[in-house]
Amino acid sequence: MSIVYHYATVIKAIDELREKGYTEDFNIQENWLEYHSGKFSHEEFEITHIYFYEGDSNPDDEATVYGIESASGVKGVLVTGNDAFPEKVSVKIVDKLLVHKKDK
Repeated sequence: MSIVYHYATVIKAIDELREKGYTEDFNIQENWLEYHSGKFSHEEFEITHIYFYEGDSNPDDEATVYGIESASGVKGVLVTGNDAFPEKVSVKIVDKLLVHKKDK
């Protein structure tokens, strides 16, 4: 995993990942990481890039941009705001996404 502490903008991080072939847009839905034509469990994807964005003055403006690649080769982007996740999201998905917090 390539952790990048990047404080430019969320759009810049997404653009950089798009240039690297991360073309899908992922969303978290309960036990899955979904995109327009499929979904992956926590065992079926790896986080390859992480960009942190810190708001200038408001902690609510913080975001994390993930570059994610599935075991089948699908590459995409997931953006989370302030590491907040919906209540029904699988603990395994959240743990995988937040592993960078433990590595600091």
